[in-house]
Amino acid sequence: SALTRTESRGVHYREDHPRRDDADWLKHTLLSRTAGGACEVRFKPVVITRFPPKERVY
Repeated sequence: SALTRTESRGVHYREDHPRRDDADWLKHTLLSRTAGGACEVRFKPVVITRFPPKERVY
């Protein structure tokens, strides 16, 4: 599922996409298998109720 994202987030760092992209990727990635055994990728928006995301500095 991390390869589906064209961004870096948390411990998932991609050299080709070094920044976080909340506009397009602030969502949960859901993986499941179809009856035929193939992987299905779906996304569910994150509902922020208390703490808005902020940039982390390491």
